[in-house]
Parts: sequence; structure tokens; C-alpha cells
Amino acid sequence: MEKDFRTPSKRFWQTIRRLRWGKRCSTCTVYSAGGALLTSTEKIVRRWKEYFEDLLNPTDTSSEEEAESGDVGNDPPISGGKVTEAVKQLPGGRAPAVDEVHPEFLKALDVVGLSWLTRLYNVAWRSGAVPLDWQTRVVVPIFKKGDWRVCSNYRGITLLSLPGKVYARVLERRVRPLVEPRIQEEQCGFRPSCGTLDQLFILSRILEGAWEFAQPVYMCFVDLEKAFDHVPRGVLWEVLREYGVSGPLLRAIRSLYNHCKSLVRIAGNKSDSFPVGDGLRQGCPLSPILFIIFMDRISRRSQVAEGFHFGDLRISCLLFADDVVLLASSGLGPPARTGTVRSRV
Repeated sequence: MEKDFRTPSKRFWQTIRRLRWGKRCSTCTVYSAGGALLTSTEKIVRRWKEYFEDLLNPTDTSSEEEAESGDVGNDPPISGGKVTEAVKQLPGGRAPAVDEVHPEFLKALDVVGLSWLTRLYNVAWRSGAVPLDWQTRVVVPIFKKGDWRVCSNYRGITLLSLPGKVYARVLERRVRPLVEPRIQEEQCGFRPSCGTLDQLFILSRILEGAWEFAQPVYMCFVDLEKAFDHVPRGVLWEVLREYGVSGPLLRAIRSLYNHCKSLVRIAGNKSDSFPVGDGLRQGCPLSPILFIIFMDRISRRSQVAEGFHFGDLRISCLLFADDVVLLASSGLGPPARTGTVRSRV
């Protein structure tokens, strides 16, 4: 352990976890939905597929897709410089998805290889269609705590196709300049030069002002459960149009979700794939900006006159991605806002 402490921190913490919990094999045994203990690899893999299929396809959301519109735009083709920049930003040492493409493969491309990759992205851009591998997610269960034979004690880590992630990064660079001016200042999640410290500072100033002027302030903290997985895509496309994303750019974004599927990989074994009809793609460079656009629309539509007045400024909520603080000067404000937010979600 002392030796590992002097090596990179990743190995040190791996040693700590091994000493604390020991080695566990999540394919040795696992409980079925009915509580029976499964021991065969085939049944265990099937059980993991059933668990994540139910988790990623909530029954309380609608995934109806509207017909593809005939939007026409003048967006320029994807340049080689943007592709090269996105490839350089890929972190190394990541596990591959279904296409088995490692980040080192893309980083090793020379000028000719990058030009062919750029050509591929422009084909996807013009046609509004992407390879199925780019839409297929590999879910790897990672143990959290509790009984390691219970599926709900694991969280899924999503692996996406790296060529698809580069394409998504290029699209994200086009989406963000369009929507950033429209997003409210109250949102500090997934935005440049913003963070939790900004929101903590604002909250502290609000409390100081309320104390100084003997003004009551009521706060309701809301944490939306599995918010990424519950975003209805049909509504999301409408919201993107409202925020100025349309034409070929919107079609390119939708192409990453047209035939979205997932499969589970556990100890080298893969399950059959299953469709995923709702939610954003975990680990996709596009998902953060799409999510805060969706949350911004909910925030705008749930705003009421009630809020906390700080001088001439009225602050009704603060957001950091899916973490929300509702503010009011009376106890009636937060419950009303909470009900409105719930109905909008």
C-alpha cells in the first residue's frame, strides 16, 4: 500500500477498494426480479439485461416521435480542423464500445486518416443518418454499496462509440453558441466559467441580505431522480426548435437517437441489445447542453411572481444541472413552484 501511494493515484485507490471490499464477481451470483438466486452465466446476463431495460425505459414517460420536418438550413459542412480538435480532446485509456475503437486509434490518425474521418462525418451530416454502432450503448454495471447480488446496488457506466462521440462533440460546438444567449443566468451547470461556487455565493448573499433586513426567505431543494434518463425526446426536439436549433443541425442531433439501443457487458459477456426510447445518452458530449436547454424551458414555464426580492432583483430559483433551489419570501411559494415543476417534468 505504501508503494502504491507513491505511484499514480488511480492505482492507490484501486488498492484501497480491494482491501476494503475484497474481490467481487458480479457474474458469480445475482438475484432475479423475484428474489431467486441465479448462478448460470446465461441467466445472470439475461437478468442484467432485464434490469437495465426496465431502468432505461421508464413507463411514465412518452417517447412519441414527430415526423421529420423539411427544415432546410445553410449550415456549412464539417471542417477538418474541427474534427482534429475534437479528436485531440479525447481522453486516453478509455474502454471501447461495440465498435471496439480505442481512443488511441483515433489519436494516431495522420492527415490522411483525419481527412477520411472528416469525409465520413460530412456524409452523416448531409444524409442525416449515422452508423448503428454510434447509437448503441454498452452499459457496464459498477458496484456502489450493499449486497453485491442485488442489481439495484449497481450503477451503469455507459460506453459510447468514440467516432460517434467525436461527431457529437463537433455538433455540440455548433449548438452551444446558438443556445447560450437564451439560457437564463440562474443555470450554472455544464456552462463555461460557471460552477457550484457561483450558486453557493449567491445563496450566502441572499441569506446575509435576509438576515440584515429581517426578511424571511424560504428555500426548497429539489433533486430530480434519474433526470437524464427521463427526458422525453419528442418534447426535446420541440424545445430545441424554440431555442434556435433547426434544419440540418437538428436532423444531425436526432440521427444519434433514431435507433438508440443498449446492451449490457458484464465480465466479458454481452447481452442482446434492447431499444431505449427515452432519455439522453450518458457520456455523450451533446447531452449536457441538451439537458440544460430542457431544464431551462421547464424553469421558464414554471416561474411565478413569487420569489425572493434582493433589491431590484427577483430571484425565484437557482439551478445546477438537475439540482434546483426554489426561493420565495413566503412559505406558500416553494410548494406551489414544486407542484408546477413536477407537472412540467
